[in-house]
Order: sequence, then C-alpha cells, then structure tokens
Amino acid sequence: MGTHAVEEATDSATVPSRTGLLIIGASQSGVQLAVSLRALGFDEHITLLGDEDHRPYQRPALSKEFLQGMVGSESLIFRSNDYWTGHNVDLVKGEYIARIDKEADGTGVAHASSGRQFPFSRLALAVGARARKLEIDGSDLDGVLYLRNADDALALKSRVGDAQDVVVIGGGFIGLEAASSLQKMGKNVTVLEFGPRLVGRAVGDETAEYFLQAHRSRGLDIRLNATAARFTAADGGGEKPHGVAAVELQDGTVLPAQIVLIGIGVIPNTQLAEQLGLDVDNGVVVDRFALASDGTTVAVGDVANMPNPVPGSAPGERIRLESVNNAIEHAKVAAYSLTGHRAEYAGIPWFWSNQADLKLQIAGLSNGYDQTVLRRDTERGKFSVLYYRQGQVIAADCVNAPLDFMDVKNALAKGQNIPATAAADVATRLKIITTDS
Repeated sequence: MGTHAVEEATDSATVPSRTGLLIIGASQSGVQLAVSLRALGFDEHITLLGDEDHRPYQRPALSKEFLQGMVGSESLIFRSNDYWTGHNVDLVKGEYIARIDKEADGTGVAHASSGRQFPFSRLALAVGARARKLEIDGSDLDGVLYLRNADDALALKSRVGDAQDVVVIGGGFIGLEAASSLQKMGKNVTVLEFGPRLVGRAVGDETAEYFLQAHRSRGLDIRLNATAARFTAADGGGEKPHGVAAVELQDGTVLPAQIVLIGIGVIPNTQLAEQLGLDVDNGVVVDRFALASDGTTVAVGDVANMPNPVPGSAPGERIRLESVNNAIEHAKVAAYSLTGHRAEYAGIPWFWSNQADLKLQIAGLSNGYDQTVLRRDTERGKFSVLYYRQGQVIAADCVNAPLDFMDVKNALAKGQNIPATAAADVATRLKIITTDS
C-alpha cells in the first residue's frame, strides 16, 4: 500500500517455515483469527500468509478516503510488525499457495508457487473473494480497472489525474462508493447498472429508489438496464496496449471514458478448498463452528458458506456474507473451534456503505420479508426502511439515521420486535416502542 508500508513488511524470504497453524489469507478475517486466538490463550505458532506484497490492511477505505487522498496507506494497516513478532506470528507476504498436501489428522504442507513450503498442524482458509471479470471486446485495454485490493486502488489513483471521463460499470456498493468519490474529485462520472435498480442484492425497492434519486440529484449520471457491449481504444496503431477511450452500449450509445471501473460482484476463492476435496457451494461449506467438511480445516469470512446465523432462520438455510462485521465475528467463532471449544455466531449481521454524504447502515438480513415500513424525515435528510416477516421486524436500511440503525440492531439482538403500526412515526424513537416478542 505505498512504498513505505511495503518496505516495513516482513520479508517472506527471511521467515522460517515452522509447524503450527497456517492461516492462508492475510485478510480482515485472517488477521482477526490470529488476534482472537492469542486473546484466547492459543500458544501454538501461527503463520499468517498473504499473496499481496503489503502488510494486512483495511479494505473499506480503498473506494472512499484512500482514493480521495484523505488518508494515507499507513493509517489502513491493521497491526504493527512489533505486534506480530511479540505474539509469535510469522507474517508472510507475497506468497501464493498453489497446492496443499493434507493428511486426515489435519496436518500437511502448503506449497507456494515460489517453491517455498509451509508445514502446518492445522489449516485455516481466509482467502476471501476476487472481483468478477467482465469479458467483452476491449476488456484488456489499459484503463479498464477493478477495485478489490490495494494494488487495484493504487492503479486507479495513478490514472485519476489524467482522466476527465469515468464510466463505472455496476451499481452496487463498490461502484457507487467509487463513483461518488470520483465525482467529488471533479470527474465526469457515469454509472451503468445492468439491472432495473441499484444495489439489487442488498436492499429493497424503496432504498434502491431513494439512492437512485439522491445520486441523480447530486449530479451523478446513473443509467439502469444498461449493458456495455465493448470498450474502444484511443488509437489503432503501435504494438503496446492501447488506452481505453470510450464505452459503447448495446443500444449504440457511446460514452467517452479514460477510465472504466468495473464492480459487478465477486467470486469466492474456493480453488484450494476444491483441491483439498472440501465441500464447496458458493464458497467453502462450513458448519456453525466454521469447520469445513473434513472436520479439521476452518474457513472464515467472505469465502465461507455458513448456516444463516440470524435467529428465526429456516432450518438448513445457508448464506455467504461479505462484510467487515462478518469477517470479524466469524473469525471469533473459528478461533473457539481451534482452541477446542464451541461458540456459535454472536450478534446480528450488519453492513455499511458511505456514498458521498449518504451514510447507509443495514441491520439484519431482509431476505423473505413480506412487509416494509418507511420512515422518512426529509427536513433532516434521514431515511429508513424497516423489513418485517409475519409481523416481526427482521432488518432495516438506515440512511443518515444512526439511531434507527442502533435501535433495530439492538432489538434484533435481543429477540424483540418493533410494531409496524407505530414504526412509521418519524417523531418517535424506535427503542421507545420496542416490545418483547
């Protein structure tokens, strides 16, 4: 994440390979797993291995504060090198694990593409997910970018100064966050969303429409049901890769673009799990205690497909969550498993997304709702949607309404309800009308 941060990172060539717990993936969940284990008194050696040439860092700011230059790379680093050294954790950077040989008792050896070997007594997969690629004509042009990791963010930042027109493909959280940041930086930004509404997987219709109108009122050009057909180059000569110059849509519209940023979702990194013969289904299938199908490997965070932890979920319902909160809470569950204990997922899943001056907070999961209640305070710029199933509140989307978010989150955690008949009154604090279910 910048030269200084990289230079301070542990040089993987100098780290001895030692048997103990091997955590593959120096991600939010990988870091939390190591930290939680030490807090629980786990005293075996830990190797925390990442394939990036950076110390473990926070990702949410990449599309916002880091992109805008509001924070530097050092502020995103999770822990100092002194922490890892003092807690008997070898932090290994820049090593990609290509193959794992594992025995039935959970021991084995991980083989890096560099030739290095990492023996282990237990294995943890915190390998996250990768950006889903858009394969159309011109997708290999210079300036066609993704934003998933630090190198992606650095590549984007290096091009922003010379660009005036940016096309963002994908109207999800990452696309809208980056689009808002780039617009704030003075760029002419167009967002293309393939579907009929924004943030299709994460919010309901009312919230999607609210964000559409809010972003358009702030000058962001958003086009729904829009499909990119091809990217065209700036010129047709020379042997070097050409820079992107425009995006042509299926309806024939041509949009100038010196940068095309693609954010159309992610794919869980299940390659190692598949090679190990673990059960895989939209992620690594794990039980309530983060254990994979072999009974010894743990898998945590974005890559894990786990039983839905929300109280009242249907038996057998499974989910893969992509959030900082989940990475932290799921890693804690795995840490207990690795220390011989059993602790199920604690707390209610929650998410956030900052887009310009719109601060979205989501409490719970709205899957399967049959009723919504809208709370809108136009004068104060606050907007909330509460989701219900059979009269019971199950989730809420809250924009610039942190008290609503806190009240719903607390109610869900305590198994309480917020009666729909009273929730629409924006003058009433939700916690006042919260009742025991």
